[in-house]
Amino acid sequence: MAKKKMIVTGGAGFIGSNLSRALCESGHEVHIIDRDPSLRRATLPKEATIHEKDIRHTNDIQNIMKDADTVFHFAAVPRVPYSIEHPTETTDENVTGTVSVLTAATRAKARRVVYSSSGSAYGTQKTLPLVETMPANPASPYGLQKYVGELFAAMWPGLYGLETVSLRYFNVYGPGLDPDGPYALAIGRFLLARKNSEPITIFGDGTITRDFTHVRDVAHANILASESSKVGKGEVINIGTGRNVSIKVLAEMFGGEIIYGPPRIEAHDSLADNRKAKELLGWEPTIKLEDGIAELKKEWGLEK
Repeated sequence: MAKKKMIVTGGAGFIGSNLSRALCESGHEVHIIDRDPSLRRATLPKEATIHEKDIRHTNDIQNIMKDADTVFHFAAVPRVPYSIEHPTETTDENVTGTVSVLTAATRAKARRVVYSSSGSAYGTQKTLPLVETMPANPASPYGLQKYVGELFAAMWPGLYGLETVSLRYFNVYGPGLDPDGPYALAIGRFLLARKNSEPITIFGDGTITRDFTHVRDVAHANILASESSKVGKGEVINIGTGRNVSIKVLAEMFGGEIIYGPPRIEAHDSLADNRKAKELLGWEPTIKLEDGIAELKKEWGLEK
């Protein structure tokens, strides 16, 4: 593969750092744009150039993006509860920030933007699996912000000639997750409980289901979205395994005592239809949840 200039906004985050590493390993020139790269600076690929910038500063990031092949846009404030408590600030960062990235990429003559969206754009739906043709029904400011970002991305090819594609992620997990971070979800809490020899707490009866997708599969989907000749016109594509697992079954993979707390207000089930990803990107998940959890337990020193 020819060496290309690649930009990763939010590249010091969980998914962005995994993608940055994969791009560097492929020999690309990688530029990470992140407002606060301090959390993972020691573990970011040494070959990458780190720019401590706010994506809302369009002129600053435009200069970094000059003649880039692909801009992978991860930078966001991805916490649903925080978006409910702070709708103004998160809309500014997640919507205005995305428009700034699209504008900067256009001015810098980048070829394509791969936008990181979220399955939370679906909200509550009456049927499963979740298919891209379903009308969006977000139940939080974060889900709405991600959906609005998709609409802006879909508008850009026709108006400005910039290729775009949006990927909707489902419950991403894997090495390097921050157990207190927005992507940690139940898996991060379960890891901490086992590490501290404490019971695992399940909120509700444990029957809610989620589609857990490994971060390396998500990184690979981004690379394929950059390369595919079948996308670029603002398509929206699910990136999920097409298999959902109950929280109780997930907890049992970690072993130890399980206790139950009061249920939380959240969608009961989630399951991605990933046929479009297979058709347009040639993407399929490669890492089974059981194998991914075993890898995490080993990383955390929980396997003897």
